[in-house]
Amino acid sequence: MRIFVVLMLIGIIASLGSALVYIYRDHGPDKKRAVKALSLRVGLSFGLFLLLMAAHWFGWIVERL
Repeated sequence: MRIFVVLMLIGIIASLGSALVYIYRDHGPDKKRAVKALSLRVGLSFGLFLLLMAAHWFGWIVERL
């Protein structure tokens, strides 16, 4: 579970970085690659949030104080 969460976070950061590159490289009215990269980042973030909520609900994540 921990490895999957780390991989998702790496994917989110990579998508954000690629969107930054696309914003600087794509000039003109057609900037669809940056929008797609940012949409992917939002989707990955939302999916990770839902996964963590489900994991907590099902007891896959245990709180340690």
